[in-house]
Amino acid sequence: MRIYDVIQKKKHGEELTKEEISETVRLFTDGIIPDYQMSALLMAICLRGMNGEETLALTEAISNSGDSIDLSEFGNLTVDKHSTGGVGDKTTLIVAPIAASLGCKVAKMSGRGLGHTGGTIDKLESFPGYDVSLSPEKFRNQVRDIGISVVGQSGNLAPADKKLYALRDVTATVDSIPLITSSIMGKKLPSGAHSIVLDVKCGSGAFMKTPEDAKILAENMVKIGNMSGRRTAALITNMDVPLGRAIGNALEVKEAIEVLRGGGPSDLVEVSFALAAMMVHLSLGYAEDVAAQKVKESVSSGIAFEKFKEWLHAQGADPAYAENTELFECAKFSRQIRAAKDGYVSAMDAEIIGEAAASLGAGREKKEDAIDYTAGIILEKKTADKIKSGDLLATLYTSDASKLDTAERIFNQALKFSDSELPKQKLIYSFLS
Repeated sequence: MRIYDVIQKKKHGEELTKEEISETVRLFTDGIIPDYQMSALLMAICLRGMNGEETLALTEAISNSGDSIDLSEFGNLTVDKHSTGGVGDKTTLIVAPIAASLGCKVAKMSGRGLGHTGGTIDKLESFPGYDVSLSPEKFRNQVRDIGISVVGQSGNLAPADKKLYALRDVTATVDSIPLITSSIMGKKLPSGAHSIVLDVKCGSGAFMKTPEDAKILAENMVKIGNMSGRRTAALITNMDVPLGRAIGNALEVKEAIEVLRGGGPSDLVEVSFALAAMMVHLSLGYAEDVAAQKVKESVSSGIAFEKFKEWLHAQGADPAYAENTELFECAKFSRQIRAAKDGYVSAMDAEIIGEAAASLGAGREKKEDAIDYTAGIILEKKTADKIKSGDLLATLYTSDASKLDTAERIFNQALKFSDSELPKQKLIYSFLS
């Protein structure tokens, strides 16, 4: 097989065989196919697309390119949740202990944040001592003992995806549904979970900007998951507005704890409970309405919060931080942003708000950048809220006072105002399985 012929074939919109795709991925991962030829193929795929069989073959090739996690001892109880990325998205911290408290086995590998989106691992490392690098044996033992473990991604899990994404990022081929599908599912499949719940975000703070595009992506990923023998379902959720009111690592952790203790912002509660119910439905086989009721009861009874503390203790963090969030280190500097006139918040660009939080130190521009766990934003008003002149819109937090001016300028670019009242936005657009 010549890579030239594969490129030529896809350039003309022809279907690639499973063998052509798997061999191409193998040779590229091994360093035999050069970047310039793989870049040409990625662009051909981006322009010509892939059908379902090709996308499945690419997903399997990526999945099989490295290690896999054997969770077969847990049968059908293992469940994973993946979000396509958003601002203020701390749902894993909420749904994982809820699901585990009800009998699911949550064995999850999560990533760090890059750009305007925050990573689950960064949030967990807000807890002093939290160990994100358990050995495979300790990882499985913890899942066996308490039903939950969340660690950083393995260095050799789907190595093909790491190389492919690095090329996509610099060749303008990120926005291809088959390539996005195979990238996400190519990492989920070797992670070992029997059931997979996908939170597909759409809106200004997400990669998919419209519900229609998000639905196409969700349908592709659900189809690939089910074809691969995994129970897979997806929620399409709104990311035109940040989820919850806290943006930034320790701030988001505190808000997640608030939800687990029976409080928290209504939008965060709604999306988190819907995701957790879907995890329980797929993994344990309860009817959807029964699963939803069990999720509510796990929080109201306190068993989800107890499971959260058990999880922290098992991975080296002090559960006292969950009991008393005042123990978290606080930012040294803050700035309040207030409304200039009466009216309504008519729009918030979630991506720009995420960029403002990152500029305060809550995110990274490069993988090696250090995180300021105290940095971030607390939103006091959101889209459709009524405001009066002088009302507090948000508070910025950072450990570096020199970052406040830039962050305030960025944040102000994200908000639009109106004199007339607006309807509340829908949070969950649809469910796919």
